[in-house]
Amino acid sequence: MVTIATTMSSKRGTLIVVVGPTGSGKTALSIALARHYHAPIISTDSRQVYRGMPIGTAQPTAEELAAAQHYFIADRDVEQEFNCGRYEVEALALLEELFREHRYVVAVGGSGLYVQALCEGMDSLPEADDALRAELKRRLDDEGLESLAKELRMLDPKYAEVVDLQNPARVMRGLEVCLVTGRPYSEQRVGERTERPFNIVKVGTDIPRDVLYERINRRVDTMVADGLVEEARAMYPKRALNALQTVGYRELFEYFDGRCTLDEAIELIKRNSRRYAKRQLTWFRRDMATGWFPPSDLDGIIAFVDSSTR
Repeated sequence: MVTIATTMSSKRGTLIVVVGPTGSGKTALSIALARHYHAPIISTDSRQVYRGMPIGTAQPTAEELAAAQHYFIADRDVEQEFNCGRYEVEALALLEELFREHRYVVAVGGSGLYVQALCEGMDSLPEADDALRAELKRRLDDEGLESLAKELRMLDPKYAEVVDLQNPARVMRGLEVCLVTGRPYSEQRVGERTERPFNIVKVGTDIPRDVLYERINRRVDTMVADGLVEEARAMYPKRALNALQTVGYRELFEYFDGRCTLDEAIELIKRNSRRYAKRQLTWFRRDMATGWFPPSDLDGIIAFVDSSTR
């Protein structure tokens, strides 16, 4: 565990950032911290911002939403384009307001790029190349996603280890940057950190890998019992949207298309969720400023937060 104590008396407040893999208890921990510090919660999840996807994106329940004020949860339509850059702008503007009334704000979610955008800012990367993007889209349609993923692995194996290779938008963007600049995308994502006007303390939820995987399996079963299949079917006509290129929906869309059975789709959701959790851990473990704790160790986490802001 890493313990870092910094004095930031000039900072306006403290942002407690809860990170970790899917199914590791981040939501419950964030609410416990919000109650302790009388803080609102902002989500750093790239999918929970959309309406109509509460089950598949594991949005907080009505009871959890009532326990603390939440932001960036089901606040826009799935058709609305949303990305890291827009999130950074909106989240920073929101924090400017929240820190006028609160000493602490809790941020929680498993989208590494959104956490980076919030805490450090995004690296200066080339604008989208329309011609190249059109060519990659043609290749996606003609050759399939695996062909693009294979090329990304060759051009930037480091990025391929942490990106969701089942997400066409992420794969195409990584390839686009590699091809436009002639350099691996991963080398260009480590620019200078943008100083924030608030203190940042990062806490990671740490549980044994076998326990995490079992929790993920049970969680998927619960989602199915709660109506995930019906939720995905309602979204099926919009399946081409970027927001729906995510675990839980992709597999069920394959089932709706007759390419697998329902049981096979559910097993694929479990497998792909476990793989996603592994990539999340790889991403978040790189940040040595994060203190890792069992999510049940609330006292230890509070002590870590308090010592980091003295």
